[in-house]
Amino acid sequence: MRRKKDSSLVVAVTMVKNKEADAVISAGNTGAFMTSALLITGRIKGIERPALSPIVPTINGSGVMVLDAGANMDVGPKNLLQYGIMGSIYANKVLNVQSPRIGLLNVGTEAGKGNDLTKEAFPLLQQSSLNFVGNVEAREVTQHVCDVVVCDGFAGNILLKTMEGMAQAIFNVMKEEFTRNIPSKAGAMMLKPALKRIKLQMDYAEYGGALLMGVQGTCIKAHGSSNARAIRNAVLQAKKFVEKDVNALIAQEIQGESGEQHA
Repeated sequence: MRRKKDSSLVVAVTMVKNKEADAVISAGNTGAFMTSALLITGRIKGIERPALSPIVPTINGSGVMVLDAGANMDVGPKNLLQYGIMGSIYANKVLNVQSPRIGLLNVGTEAGKGNDLTKEAFPLLQQSSLNFVGNVEAREVTQHVCDVVVCDGFAGNILLKTMEGMAQAIFNVMKEEFTRNIPSKAGAMMLKPALKRIKLQMDYAEYGGALLMGVQGTCIKAHGSSNARAIRNAVLQAKKFVEKDVNALIAQEIQGESGEQHA
């Protein structure tokens, strides 16, 4: 931001702040994008820590939103509650999920499990108006046991990168095996339609990009290796976010939550 004030990234984010554009989408440097979005557009009043919020694939094709996937390495219990509120509003208004299920990423499903952060966040989420379903283990995320999973950015980023790496490893192994010999190639030809469907279901491109939830503008971070379909879906994602006025709903809900706490 200091050295390249005329860069397309800074200019695009500034256009959103000045209401010259409704949204900004970038497949560039994540750190630069998040810093620009946070410092230029500013946070929604009441939001302490914006969250990078991608949607990860599930076996039923619905997807789960993860908040936070890397914007903040260290957060407090209140931040996780706010992540749940933001994720619930998005899932309801944009993904059309009635009463979105909110899960807390943890090392076990029991209420007493986890570190100090998750132990303190659990009762906050449980006592809120959210549809909190309790602790969720990483292996359960792809089973779609919840619609939104909240965690600190450290755990969330590891979850996201592990899922990406495992999916890529599985496809690489399958490709190697299916091209090993003539019988394998013949089998692959028969399975080709099914394999295409599987790849499409697990493809990041189908989910657009990761919203930076909690900033005043509509800011979406697309994957660095995004193809045309991924950018198209990110544009559609931004369109829905703006049309549903999600940021205004978040601001209203956060202020209401703060009022209840003060009362």
